[in-house]
Amino acid sequence: MQQAVGSAAAAPPNSQQMWIALGAMAAVGLVVGLVVAGRVSPLATFVPSMVLLAWTVIYALDVNRALSLIPSEPSVNQIIRDAGFGAKTMLTTGVFALLGVALFIPVLMPSRWSRQRDDMDEDYEPASESTYY
Repeated sequence: MQQAVGSAAAAPPNSQQMWIALGAMAAVGLVVGLVVAGRVSPLATFVPSMVLLAWTVIYALDVNRALSLIPSEPSVNQIIRDAGFGAKTMLTTGVFALLGVALFIPVLMPSRWSRQRDDMDEDYEPASESTYY
């Protein structure tokens, strides 16, 4: 993420690290798209949307508290610190708010909360009242 944001105004990507960053963002976008569009539980989009929106609200109310949730200490592994830098970038630019709203919209669709019809439901035929066993 940080490579993609840092090089957004630069020339076309030519380094391996930039291609990895773009591939990772594309993979995350694919997963988000499948979760939003697929027939999975509405809780699969509701819980992450609430986390992202809550973190954005905390950022809007108290910037220091929201940024303190991101690991940045030298004792933390470098990969985690890099991920934290990407999370900080997405939080401060509003990407988390955008993703939170995008993940929350399918929760509002009543068809997502209805039970899926099974093939077993169609096999049931009620017996007539005149039938004896």
